[in-house]
Amino acid sequence: MLVLSRKVGQRVIIEQGIVITILGASGDSVRVGIEAPRSVQVYREEVYTAMQEANRAAALSPAWAVNALEMLAPLRAGDPVPAPSETASGGSPAYTEGVTGADGGTGSSEPA
Repeated sequence: MLVLSRKVGQRVIIEQGIVITILGASGDSVRVGIEAPRSVQVYREEVYTAMQEANRAAALSPAWAVNALEMLAPLRAGDPVPAPSETASGGSPAYTEGVTGADGGTGSSEPA
């Protein structure tokens, strides 16, 4: 790791047009400005870590969750929304087409 001392207004230049400018310091906090090409993604560490954890969790999602998300795909593509089916309790509608529950069933109250 390269460790540098910089004063307010001073810069550090990194390859690919990345420039880091020290904007200010107050107590234990330092304000840093980062200039980078649009093709370079810049994240705060906590945001990057949260994104990585979310990606790992999504990759490990159970099949029923993936199927449920696939049902939402038409909503983004502008296709018609699938018609709801009534739940077994007669309550609010449930979208069960193509969704398989943990027991392998479709969530339908009708006999097979």
